[in-house]
Amino acid sequence: MTLAPVSRPADRYWAVVPAAGSGTRFSPDSPKQLAPLGAGTVLENALAPLVAHPEIAGIVVVLAPSDTRARELLEPLRPKVRTAPGGARRAQSVRNGLAALAGLAADGDWVLVHDAARPCLPRADLDRLMTELSGDPVGGILASPVGDTLKRVTESGNIEHTVERAGLWRALTPQMFRYRLLREALDLALAAGIDVSDDAAAVERTGSKPRIVAGSSANIKVTRPEDLAVANAILGAAHDREIAIGHGYDVHAFTHGDHVTLAGERIVHDRGVLAHSDGDVIIHALCDALLGAAGLGDIGEHFPPSDPRYRGADSRGFLRAVTRQLRDLGFTVGNVDVTLIAEAPRILAHKQAMRANLAADLGVPETRVNIKATSMEGLGAIGRREGFAAHAVAVLTRARVSP
Repeated sequence: MTLAPVSRPADRYWAVVPAAGSGTRFSPDSPKQLAPLGAGTVLENALAPLVAHPEIAGIVVVLAPSDTRARELLEPLRPKVRTAPGGARRAQSVRNGLAALAGLAADGDWVLVHDAARPCLPRADLDRLMTELSGDPVGGILASPVGDTLKRVTESGNIEHTVERAGLWRALTPQMFRYRLLREALDLALAAGIDVSDDAAAVERTGSKPRIVAGSSANIKVTRPEDLAVANAILGAAHDREIAIGHGYDVHAFTHGDHVTLAGERIVHDRGVLAHSDGDVIIHALCDALLGAAGLGDIGEHFPPSDPRYRGADSRGFLRAVTRQLRDLGFTVGNVDVTLIAEAPRILAHKQAMRANLAADLGVPETRVNIKATSMEGLGAIGRREGFAAHAVAVLTRARVSP
C-alpha cells in the first residue's frame, strides 16, 4: 500500500524588531542600538541572522520618528526590511510593527519579536526556536536557566532574602507567537494600561502558556557601555568557525518485493531492496557524508551489517544516532544535498515528505535539506533497473578548536 506524501501548509515567518527606545541610560548622545559594534552597529548585528534566514519572509523594524540614522542603515536591506513608527512603550511599538504586517501575515503565521539590543543571536538558537515550536498553537521564547544566586533587596540596599532559583529562566529573544494571538494579547494589555515587559507576558495574561526553548547565554542584551566589549568578544568567537565537508555514496541491488524506502518514506515499487536493514540508500549515503565530514569513519563501522540488531532496521534511527554524535562533538549541520540515481521509482510526489523526514532527524529547517534525482539514461546496472544509488554531500560547522 502506498503511503500518501505528507501534505501540510508550510509555516510562514515574519519578524518585528522594536528599536524606538532612546537609550538614555546607555548614553545621552545616541541610543544603544546605534552604538558601533564590529563592522556595523548593535542594530545591524541584531538584524543580521533574521535578514540572512531564508524562511523569514519580512522584517519590520520599529523606529522613533526622528531616527534618520537608522533609516539610512536599513535602506540597503529593503525590500525584506521595512520600518514602522514606534510608540511610547515597547508593547505599543511591537503592536505598531504587527500593524505594518497587516495584509501580509495571516492569522496563523509566526511572528518573531527580537530585541534590537541583542546582537549575538546564534543562528543555531534561531533554528531551534523555529523547529521546536513548529506546529505549536501558541508559541514560546528562547530562554536560559538562571545560574547565579538571586537576592531580593530592600530600598535601602540590604538583602531581604535569597530567591530560590530552581525553575527560574532568563527570558531572551526572539519570542515567537502566532500573529493573531500576539496582536490580540498586546491589544488587551494596552487597553488595560498594563506595561508588559515582554511579549510572553502579554500572551500569558490571555491564559495561554508559552513554551520555553533553551537558548545560549551568549545571546546577551546590551544595556551598558561595557556590554559592547563582551558582545565584541562573542561575535569574534562566533565568526571563528571551522567548516567540514563530507561526501557519501551508497548503492543497493533490487530483489523481490513490492516497495522501497527512501529518506524514510515507503514507496510502492515492483521490486524490493537487497539489504541487511531497510535499504534506505539516501539515508545511508547521507550518514556516510555526515560521518566523513566529522572524521568518524563510515556507516558500516557504526552499524555493521553483521550485527543482527540492525536486520530490517529503520535507517532513520541510524541518522538520528549520527546526528547525536555530531552534536556531542559541537558540530552544527549547515546543509545537506542528496542525489538519487535511479530509473525508477519516481520520487517527485514524495520529495516534500522525504525532506521533512531528514530535516526532523537532523534537527534543522527543511530549507537546509535538498533532494534531487537523476537517471542513468539506460546505461549500466542502474540503467538496466538492477538497483539504485545515492550521492550525498554534508556541510558541518563548529567553533574552531585550537590545536
